[in-house]
Amino acid sequence: MCESKVQSDCACVTSKKINLDEPRYDQEFYMGRAKHFFQTTNPLNLFVSSRKLDEAKCLIHSYKCGEKLPSGTSEEDLWRAKTLYDSAFHPDTGEKMVLIGRMSAQVPMNMLITGGMITFYKTAPAVVFWQWLNQSFNALVNYTNRSGDIVQTDKQILTSYAFATSGAVGTALGLNALVKKMPPLVGRLVPFAAVAAANCINIPMMRAQELKHGTPVFDANGNKLGYSTVAAQYGIGQVILSRIAMAMPGMVLTPVVMDYLEKRGTLSRYRWLALPISLGVLGICLTFATPLACALFKQKASLPFFRLEDELKDKVAKEQDISKIDRVFFNKGL
Repeated sequence: MCESKVQSDCACVTSKKINLDEPRYDQEFYMGRAKHFFQTTNPLNLFVSSRKLDEAKCLIHSYKCGEKLPSGTSEEDLWRAKTLYDSAFHPDTGEKMVLIGRMSAQVPMNMLITGGMITFYKTAPAVVFWQWLNQSFNALVNYTNRSGDIVQTDKQILTSYAFATSGAVGTALGLNALVKKMPPLVGRLVPFAAVAAANCINIPMMRAQELKHGTPVFDANGNKLGYSTVAAQYGIGQVILSRIAMAMPGMVLTPVVMDYLEKRGTLSRYRWLALPISLGVLGICLTFATPLACALFKQKASLPFFRLEDELKDKVAKEQDISKIDRVFFNKGL
């Protein structure tokens, strides 16, 4: 019977042909990271049953521990299991993530929500609803893909959610009021400006415990050194930039296309086309922007040891020879 959690440091680890602790493609290069995220953010992963995901987890665990694998298991089967595992299980806790909080849900969910934001942006109630829905979804994604293993209380989660969503809605309403007398295209771009600003609020708020207590950092051999707030700040900053880059193509190109069609009179004659066209352009953009933006930075981020806070450096220095530690590594989240 497979253990409930994959352990990378099994006592029974033997010499293995492939390293399932790392992605299949070289993460030092952008193309390698892009290939990895094209696989893990593939929306088709959402249709894989919970049983199949658990079987993939078991297969990876068995391989890492040198246990006997099912007859006929190929190297390709192992990499497929690795892809499914990475798409559905948290890299730090090993827990199965909420379905719509997984990165493979980004394309279909953002198609629907962003399409609504871009199409229904002229009235305050519509702005409030779509921005609230978007930030509620983002809050779930940010919490699901957080770094580290620190547990948040329900009160902390709800407080972070309230600040994140209210800040996003307030930003959108304020921008809408400012652009009322500007060209229509500017008004159509308000949702992107609001989303970009909201990401700067939502992500840090939903990951506030990392900023307060730190994210776990490891040496090159995978030994846990402690928790670093400096690493948390660094990782969250990168996630904010990648999320803005993820939203930009669809939320900028779609308004430009819609504004062009409106000026030509197409949308006046065929009003029902507005939402399908928005969704179509968004779908194409998000299919590529999601993995390409995730690949901007390495998920297994690193920092020079000397950049860590003094308290952590002093703690590590008491336990081991720090002259042998050049860099520390940590999961920045997504």
